[in-house]
Amino acid sequence: MSNKTDRDIEKSYPTAEFIAKLRRLADCLEKGEQFEISIAGERIYVPVRATYSIEHEREDNEEEIEFQIKWTKE
Repeated sequence: MSNKTDRDIEKSYPTAEFIAKLRRLADCLEKGEQFEISIAGERIYVPVRATYSIEHEREDNEEEIEFQIKWTKE
């Protein structure tokens, strides 16, 4: 059983770092490998079985696109 607490953060990255992370993710997806990423000091391991979606939100004068990766703990 995991001792990790609930967490909901948003981390901004400079464009070059964001591109590098997307490239690493794409490489892992193409190879069928687990993706690893560090977000705000925590190492996250995304399993191959994860699902991927893109969400678009619009409200008032703002728009947002979120690339989402979801999985359940085993």
